[in-house]
Amino acid sequence: MAGIEPALPAPTHTAESATASAPADTPPEPRRTAVQDRLSGWISDLTTLHGLTEQLARTRTLEAALQELLRAGASLVGARRGLVVLEPSDGLGPDTTIGLGLGRADIGHIETVPRRAQSFGRILDGLPVTDGLPMTDGLTTHGGPTTANRLHADGHPVDAPADHGADGSGPNGLQGGACAGGLQGGGSAGGPQGGAAANGERTDSPGPNSPGPVSTGPVSQGPYTPGPDDSGCVACGRGHIAQPDIPGGPGLDPRLREVAAHLGYAASYAVPLEAGSVGRFGAAVWLYDEPAAPAERQRHLVGRYLAYATEHLARLLELHRQRQTVATLREELLPSRLPRVPGVRLAVRHSSGPLGGGDWYDALPLPDGALGLAVGSVTGSGPGAVAAMGRLRASLRAYAVMEGEDPVAVLSDLELLLRLTEPARSATALFAFAEAPPGATGTGTGPGAGPGAGAGPRADAGPVTGAGSMPGAGAVPGAGAVPGAGPGTPPPPGIPGAAGRRIVLAGAGHCPPLIIGERRTEYVETTLSAPLGMLACWEAPSVELRPAPGETLLLYSDGLLRRTGEPMDRAFARLHAAAAGVPRAVRHDPEALTDHLLRTLLPEGLDAPESPEDVVLLTAYFE
Repeated sequence: MAGIEPALPAPTHTAESATASAPADTPPEPRRTAVQDRLSGWISDLTTLHGLTEQLARTRTLEAALQELLRAGASLVGARRGLVVLEPSDGLGPDTTIGLGLGRADIGHIETVPRRAQSFGRILDGLPVTDGLPMTDGLTTHGGPTTANRLHADGHPVDAPADHGADGSGPNGLQGGACAGGLQGGGSAGGPQGGAAANGERTDSPGPNSPGPVSTGPVSQGPYTPGPDDSGCVACGRGHIAQPDIPGGPGLDPRLREVAAHLGYAASYAVPLEAGSVGRFGAAVWLYDEPAAPAERQRHLVGRYLAYATEHLARLLELHRQRQTVATLREELLPSRLPRVPGVRLAVRHSSGPLGGGDWYDALPLPDGALGLAVGSVTGSGPGAVAAMGRLRASLRAYAVMEGEDPVAVLSDLELLLRLTEPARSATALFAFAEAPPGATGTGTGPGAGPGAGAGPRADAGPVTGAGSMPGAGAVPGAGAVPGAGPGTPPPPGIPGAAGRRIVLAGAGHCPPLIIGERRTEYVETTLSAPLGMLACWEAPSVELRPAPGETLLLYSDGLLRRTGEPMDRAFARLHAAAAGVPRAVRHDPEALTDHLLRTLLPEGLDAPESPEDVVLLTAYFE
């Protein structure tokens, strides 16, 4: 990582070629050549900025955009490494640090330097930078002796003109100097006149004969008048800050020198990240291997780039916060842990889309040692769908406790509630009632055991009214189910567990569950009904099956199939093939089995930021 070269090399023309004007007595031909040189310089700069902003616009997540910002900034200022510190001033987070060419250990070393000695720390805290530290804002040229590499003591090239000139002209002859991002004339790039602080606040634009601008410092400090060696931008902590010679510069913190020598950098250049919608939200720092500072033209290009990049980052920051809020709400509405029930081991994996969706799951212990398993989905996305999902799940839990042994009655009650209270929504659901195994003494008492758990065998255990086996129940066409092993019939002679736990299921438009065992891998047909809320009166038959010891029941949402990118019939076939190919070593471990299925179906991982689909995968292994 430390050897990464900038993706886009800086253009070869100099600042002088882009800004210098030909003398009045210059002959026409050289004057024409000078104009052409300036135009070619502007075109080169615009082409570079266009390419960088286009790449930034393609990013869809906050982390990806921050990485692109670092990469682009490094190419503009001629650095190889850098880091961005995200620390929104409103305190709403997220607070994080991302590096370019720096590992976690490197960033940890940098964070051991006192915050006042760090350029990004002074920017974020709004501290002045002239209390003995040879740092500069990178926008105002200060006088002083020059070094051997033709830099002023403050790090600016000798021949580079100041951005804040007396006439208000900026680089390339454009009017209006700007801090932190080239924002001009009240915060818009390329404004006609006037300067703007990095947070878009307007400062008084001096005229040709004015003594200089007066800028406001931090709110707690009141107005601030710059002294002879600093500027208003720097004093309020919002200007660009260059540390051109860390090993040899006077007044620097010893720990900063030590860390810089350990990591192999000798100079840094820091810029604030601010946008009008969220204010200051971070700072970016680029690190040089040798003593150096960006030229005036490089600072100008970085400012132009930041004028767009900060607004894009602000939008992604708001989107990231919304996603985090929805994800937190969804996590709180789903079970915090799975219950412990004798004879059953459970595992679950779930992920919500970027906007938050309505897919949900549940596993709850029921009276007399029974177990209820449910998955479902509510139409829509966003906070409204998440809230509807929470209401639907809570209602199903109540109905399951009262009449869980009849899944059809549970879904019928749920459908009636949905139709009366939320007529504009529809939903899919699947509920499975698993009786306690013969001889069970009740539910477990481990963490997650819900209320209503009873003890002792059921006295009235018997067949469920209306429950029957579905004729022709089997695998989805093309899934390749094992012939003669229908889910509605008991296991054939010779299979252990012929008198084992009985499971009754009912589905409302939801994907059929999958039973996985040594001798069969097949779908349980539960899709002979419409989703909830689609018909005037919902009704569907139930399905009964008896899993043998060592078999696993797999419940999932359609997002698992859609994430594969295949048509639904092929996605069903892929899921069946993945389940049939589970290695023998993981068949008796629901956690490992679930992870194997996800790796097979979704090689890119469960949390794909580009996919809008929710994923739920609930497995129940019967011992």
